[in-house]
Amino acid sequence: MAGFINNLLILLLLFQNICLGFRSPLSVFKSECLGSDQTVISFGLSDFALDIRMPAVTPKQSDTYLCMSVPLPVDDEAYVVDFKPHASMDTVHHMLLFGCNEPSSTENYWDCDEGTCKDKSNILYAWARNAPPTRLPKGVGFRVGGETANRYFVLQVHYGDVSAFKDKHKDCSGVTLHLTHQKQPLIAGMYLMMSVNTVIPPGKKVIDADIACHYKRSPMHLFAYRVHTHRLGKVVSGYRVRNGQWTLIGRQSPQLPQAFYPVKYPVDISYDDILAARCVFSGEGRTTETHIGGTANDEMCNFYIMYYMEAKHAVSYMTCTQNANPEMFRNIPQEANIPISVKSDVLKMMHGHHEETKDSDATSLLQQDKKEEILDDDFHIAEAVEWPGLDLKLGQVSGLALDPENNLVVFHRGDHVWDVNSFDSKFVYQQRGLGPIEQNTIIVLNPSNAKLLHSTGKSLFYLPHGLSVDKNGNYWVTDVALHQVFKLGANEKEPLLILGVALQPGSDKNHFCQPTDVAVDPITGSIYVSDGYCNSRIIQFSPNGLYVMQWGEETSLGRSRPGQFHIPHSLALIPDLSQLCVADRENGRIQCFKLETGEFTREIKHKAFGRELFAVSYVPGGLLFAVNGMPYPGEAESVQGFVMNFSTGEIIDTFIPLRKSFEMPHDIIASEDRTVFVGDVHAKTVWKFASAEKMEHRSVKKAGIEVQETKESEPIVEARLKNKPKSTDSLKNMDKQHLVQQASTTGASFVLITTLLVIPVVVLLAILVFIRWRKTTVYGADGEHKPDSSSRRILGRLRGKGSSGINLGNFFANHKGYSRKGFDRLSTEGSDQEKDEDDGTDSEEECSASPLPPAPSSS
Repeated sequence: MAGFINNLLILLLLFQNICLGFRSPLSVFKSECLGSDQTVISFGLSDFALDIRMPAVTPKQSDTYLCMSVPLPVDDEAYVVDFKPHASMDTVHHMLLFGCNEPSSTENYWDCDEGTCKDKSNILYAWARNAPPTRLPKGVGFRVGGETANRYFVLQVHYGDVSAFKDKHKDCSGVTLHLTHQKQPLIAGMYLMMSVNTVIPPGKKVIDADIACHYKRSPMHLFAYRVHTHRLGKVVSGYRVRNGQWTLIGRQSPQLPQAFYPVKYPVDISYDDILAARCVFSGEGRTTETHIGGTANDEMCNFYIMYYMEAKHAVSYMTCTQNANPEMFRNIPQEANIPISVKSDVLKMMHGHHEETKDSDATSLLQQDKKEEILDDDFHIAEAVEWPGLDLKLGQVSGLALDPENNLVVFHRGDHVWDVNSFDSKFVYQQRGLGPIEQNTIIVLNPSNAKLLHSTGKSLFYLPHGLSVDKNGNYWVTDVALHQVFKLGANEKEPLLILGVALQPGSDKNHFCQPTDVAVDPITGSIYVSDGYCNSRIIQFSPNGLYVMQWGEETSLGRSRPGQFHIPHSLALIPDLSQLCVADRENGRIQCFKLETGEFTREIKHKAFGRELFAVSYVPGGLLFAVNGMPYPGEAESVQGFVMNFSTGEIIDTFIPLRKSFEMPHDIIASEDRTVFVGDVHAKTVWKFASAEKMEHRSVKKAGIEVQETKESEPIVEARLKNKPKSTDSLKNMDKQHLVQQASTTGASFVLITTLLVIPVVVLLAILVFIRWRKTTVYGADGEHKPDSSSRRILGRLRGKGSSGINLGNFFANHKGYSRKGFDRLSTEGSDQEKDEDDGTDSEEECSASPLPPAPSSS
């Protein structure tokens, strides 16, 4: 009988939730209090649900904090394994759930100014901004009850703006807990990092709040994180710092749903590690100082971490409110300083969900947020059209890099070319009789005007390929003909280090087979070589050139798996995260690996890449740049450059040149100010692109094209349109695409207005034609006829006299895209030889039918 009653209660609860699902968010919380008073529902023998809700309250003033408590309904030990929130940001600013043994009050509910608990309290759960439910990993639970754990739950609800209660409705916001008596092997806990003394000056564009503490307990494993600020917060990031290495725990915009997001890659914390967090604020739009505090006009900087520990060492709650090592934050990864873009409709939902507000700064802040979002949405790369690099007399441009002074370094092939005669079937170079290249193959250019600053590399190389520059200004290059890797001093004529055996391809520890690129870790000095066209591996060497390890294998038939390569063509170090990313060329993807172990961490692959992805470059701060290859015949993907968010892999922007066209972009390098250089092996040139949004410019009309001139009098032309143009063969095509872009940005509103204006005119003309026809038919061409009463009614409505006429004002007032509802969270395969000028296709001539097997090892 008891089981029947329990099942009946469950059905009633489900029916209630289904019914609530069809109501608007606000109506839900006006009527949710009408549900059953049953707070405990049993699920079988060991599990039960506990409903914790505000008891039909109506706050009287803004920034009210109300608390209520619920006792644990069992005496023995239990474990919380799931949290389901019941709240809307239209009503509630945020909720916190505490665990303790003695609440501050025995009243039905009370003002939280009296406190939450008389004894020590632990935060078990936090919610804000329509965050979805949180479920713990299997085998993990918050321990409650029993002899030592918490016996009461205290719910704290912050009601920010009481204008949501102008209709005097009652609120029953809260959370439902799923508990179990089954013993959990791993105990969950909460680690709260919080700034307590940050001051944000009015008008200050960027203010950082830093928190850091040494960890002095048993190991813990992090599995979820949550960020929290108020309106001024732009991004919050948390890290583990171990031996100077920063490992990301989580990074998120506090203007998105403030849920507990899963830690993307498992992070463990050991004794004496440092936990560090940074909140980035902007005081723009404020007229007074903003302090850390409890009201909506104050600010907060919180980074919550959910972790689990072995039961015998478990600690349920820890805090960090200091900055133990301010100097350490000089080395924080740049991504922590870059705001995360939030869509404008989300900002409306986040900041504009009340029509009235007592916050005098709210309007200006919202306008500021919208302005910043427009910049983020319209961020694009544009070609610097007066960059003279296109006029340089270069050979095939195979590699690009930036030196420590941010000068551009170019590696080119002089008068040598890679063609069908360069290698035999065993990858042995066949044109040694030509001798080494007699021109300087490494040239250093001023990045602003392409003025030659330095050159070297004469009579050293046969077929240059990859290039990088280490933190000391040394040049690291690869030569596919020599099958070697070289370290060159900027002012040295002879190499400082040589890896590989000259002109001998191989696949053992001492040989390479057409190595493509090299990268040097700025922290450890370790050397990484991508090897190459006829091997499929990444090799790590010590700073002195001693073999350490290698990883990778040839791509198998069918879908390529993680760690498999089909020409690892380009390398990009991400020292902030201790990762190495590889442009896996013929697999058309980017693969990233841990530097220490070579362990695969992620793949970035997009349809827009097409079949080939040639090169990749990383900018500290979280931006990834790449270029792809020419499409195969019959394929639509165009050759272009890409800008990506490294954290998400999302394509932020694409770009193409306007002068000439990409033929075979072979390498790409980007600087921290988002200046980008692309080297083209077939066009034998270097393009420069710049971030149009960051340059101060004025618009000028030149030859019918909008040209934007920078302070340096270096005009840039918008090279990326939102409809992603497929071709830039002529400026006329660009103008057409610009018109298409203008039309698209006008949006559906223009089409809708035009349609609404045209339809009545068409109907009116049809009626007039009909009347004319009737008049002609019944009375003759010269006869007179007055419209009947029906026609008069129709014409009257078209003139606006009818009661059912369309009101455009009301129509658009109901179609602004604003909703109060919540939302849920987040060529040739062989080489790059010269293109055959007689070839009528668009494909490159660098490929053979299938890759040949690696040559046997040779001594």
